[in-house]
Amino acid sequence: MTYDPICTPPEAREIEARRAKAQAAMSDAGLDALVLVNPDNVFYMTNFANFVHERPFVLVLPANGDPVFVMPRLEEPHVRIRSVGTLEFAPYFEFPAPEGEGWDAKLKDVLSGASRVGIEADCPRFVSDTLGTRETVCEIIEDLRAIKSPYEISRHQYACDVMMLGLEELLTQCKPGVLAMTAYGAASSKMTQKMFSDLPTANIFSTDLKAGAQPQKITHDPHNFTDFFIPFTEGGPHVSLAAGRANGYGAEVERTFFLGHVPEAAKRPFDVMMEARALAYALAVPGAIMHDVDAAVNALLRKAGYGDNLLHRTGHGFGVTGHEGPFLAEGDMREIHPGMVFSIEPGIYLPEVGGFRHSDTVLITETGNHNMTPYAETLEELTLPV
Repeated sequence: MTYDPICTPPEAREIEARRAKAQAAMSDAGLDALVLVNPDNVFYMTNFANFVHERPFVLVLPANGDPVFVMPRLEEPHVRIRSVGTLEFAPYFEFPAPEGEGWDAKLKDVLSGASRVGIEADCPRFVSDTLGTRETVCEIIEDLRAIKSPYEISRHQYACDVMMLGLEELLTQCKPGVLAMTAYGAASSKMTQKMFSDLPTANIFSTDLKAGAQPQKITHDPHNFTDFFIPFTEGGPHVSLAAGRANGYGAEVERTFFLGHVPEAAKRPFDVMMEARALAYALAVPGAIMHDVDAAVNALLRKAGYGDNLLHRTGHGFGVTGHEGPFLAEGDMREIHPGMVFSIEPGIYLPEVGGFRHSDTVLITETGNHNMTPYAETLEELTLPV
């Protein structure tokens, strides 16, 4: 299964289809309106992304009709340029504002006829307090975001291609004695140049492209990027990653690699990590339960003796961010469906040896899954000459 990569904004019919699905779910839940404050949900429903500061942005989706955007007046031209699909506007002048002239007054006016209002699970308290006692927490938009349309899959494929470009550049930079900062700068710059060459109007507020590598010294701590001035050394494991968002859609690709040779202590954990990865691919198929995938992978790693060296779940979702639900994690009891996009990245972390993790962006298909970041993965391929 292949999808042609695209990076352009959605057409109105894509956004309108999302709104129609959301309104159908609202009808089933008996909601008169849905209040969205999470910037990622607002982007998903409008294609508008911005740096959200102290001035609130609130999108109201009524049970019928077009959404209404409560927003700062100074941002209205920006919203009109970036947004897709019909919107109504309820701008307020400034924050803070005199009583009766602020965002809260505008929101109350927009919701004046609504008796049952849905809010996000992470809706800020200052917004929910404005609604009184008529709100109910729901995950309508989060559920919609979990299943990708063909358009969204093509957007993810473009992001995946950019990440693989970054990873390739990154690995050419990684040599003994080279600083992690040098490799990061070259690879991240190449990705960003690719994005804005392909689409000069790409939104900088929804584009975040980074490619970096951890030298062996810190790979046992997978999110440790506190010192980019550590040099790479011969051997390994070193861990490389390219991740982020390309004009609003996320992806990642990560590889464990070695320089010159593979230390003896690294061979078995690398092989076991690859076994866990293969099991995750075999299990992450339509109809499976996300919990069961992670539980089986963790059981394999524990049986191999690495139970004390597990730091994270098997995978997370991608969408309009590079890191979101649903999750291939023990405790997530949801069913896997075609159109979901996950990372597959079981890892092993040994303080005295290093970290071992490959990650790919993986699409769930009607019959199984498809690796959207098919990069080199064997020990031989990832032992780089020095």
